[in-house]
Amino acid sequence: MQFKVGDIVDGKITGITNFGVFADIGEGKSGMVHISEIAHTYVNDIHEHVKENDVVKMKVLSIGEDGKISLSIKRAISPEKTEERPRRERKTYQAPKPDNSYTWTPKKQEPVSFEEMMNQFKLSSDEKFSDLKRKNPETRRCKRGANAR
Repeated sequence: MQFKVGDIVDGKITGITNFGVFADIGEGKSGMVHISEIAHTYVNDIHEHVKENDVVKMKVLSIGEDGKISLSIKRAISPEKTEERPRRERKTYQAPKPDNSYTWTPKKQEPVSFEEMMNQFKLSSDEKFSDLKRKNPETRRCKRGANAR
């Protein structure tokens, strides 16, 4: 039987390295499964997923001109049903309040006109300047020449 890309084959693990596993897929052919193709989750230690002499279903990913066969275990099996989490709303940053606490508010979904954006900017800018003036009343600007040092 000739192997082609996309075939699902049974492979016997013949060697384990820190970057993947080697498998005998029959007819005197062997291939390699890269560590990223072992499982649908992050693989820190390959030995937690497979052991030598295990027979595992594998998918043929590619066959090089030199005869090297690239295999995948995770693509041969369907991923475990994962619980779908609800999507979170995007949030926008608001400037700190006078007590230095920060607040996060959900971002508006409807488009905002340029004028509305400018008005919001002016309001927030005025608030920031008034907070600064309140905190540092001595740092007000004076006219040129008057009270110059």
